[in-house]
Amino acid sequence: MKLAYPSKRTRVKICGLTRPEDALAAVHLGADAIGLVFYPPSPRNVDIERAQAIVEALPPFMTVVGLFVEEQEARVGEVLGQVRVDLIQFHGDESPEFCNRFGKPFIKAIRMRPGTDLIEAAQAYRKASGLLLDADDPQAKGGTGMSFDWAMIPPECPLPVILAGGLRPENVGEALRRVKPYAVDVSSGVEAAKGVKDAHKMAAFLKEVHEFDHARLD
Repeated sequence: MKLAYPSKRTRVKICGLTRPEDALAAVHLGADAIGLVFYPPSPRNVDIERAQAIVEALPPFMTVVGLFVEEQEARVGEVLGQVRVDLIQFHGDESPEFCNRFGKPFIKAIRMRPGTDLIEAAQAYRKASGLLLDADDPQAKGGTGMSFDWAMIPPECPLPVILAGGLRPENVGEALRRVKPYAVDVSSGVEAAKGVKDAHKMAAFLKEVHEFDHARLD
């Protein structure tokens, strides 16, 4: 499977962080980005004060992703004005016009369901930095631990693919071999409880990613 923007190193985002100590553990283990969820129905939701505490604990060169789900423009602006967010993740049914309003790089989540046309989505969201592919669950907006059929991903995609949805240490290696995405995104698969990360699971997940990358370089 050939995807756009091939890289010799798979980027890793650990999402749904709610504690500074978990964010620091993710950094020390080699994650490239952390995700902060600004979606009140989510058990991983953080308010502005908690998000500030997490970001202030980070060392330099760590990407902070702010996740929003069909949020009001004013609320997105409020968060961006008070929290250092490097990249926005729109995880609902936001239009391309809405995603383009904030003057920041963004990625657009695409819920993978039968008939999903990624080429069409990439064209519609052509200003996105990438497409995050997640399982389709009508009852939740991500973080469900559900996976989808990776065969639904076309051989080529015009934008970088960030693979999400049910990834965990036990299956991320197979996902990487089959899809070869630009990046992977994990949340529930490395948790001790909802919103509380397990350092051992994060380490095991990153070990699988690094071993795949090393094997690809050999």
